[in-house]
Amino acid sequence: MLQQTLSHTPVYVWAILVFLLYRGVAASKDRVLSYRGAFIIPGVMLVLGGQSVAHGFGLETPAGAAWILGMLIGAGLMWMRSGPVRVDRVAGVVLQRGSWMPLVLMMAVFCCKYAVAVALSIQPALRGDLRFALPACLALGLFSGAFLGRLLRTVAAWNAHRGAAIA
Repeated sequence: MLQQTLSHTPVYVWAILVFLLYRGVAASKDRVLSYRGAFIIPGVMLVLGGQSVAHGFGLETPAGAAWILGMLIGAGLMWMRSGPVRVDRVAGVVLQRGSWMPLVLMMAVFCCKYAVAVALSIQPALRGDLRFALPACLALGLFSGAFLGRLLRTVAAWNAHRGAAIA
């Protein structure tokens, strides 16, 4: 069954996995990103999570509400956990400290999304089963929200350091 599942996975899914692995390993090292570049991975993670919930369960359902709740909790936890963000508005860059946490979170979003898609393709009736939908969407929201929390920290630091060099 595993072989059949993997062989029926579209090629673009593996391309997304490779991209996320590449970005996750890059995030393990200190790096300088453009301010706009700091939005890429959080945006991708929010789109992946939101798309999974929207297509699998609907955003206007209790499952959609669970995803939003999870995002709020995840964003709040990451906001509290994240250290200070260093920015240089003059150069238009953000200095991000290296961490393996983004890779772990990216793989969590990817694996959760993949598992939900496989489960729904095998058992479509799970779309209406809140015992499946609520925890799945809450988990997707938590993981996606963690990226949102880190991004909000970056935006707050950016706005707090108007015209300042790296602080």
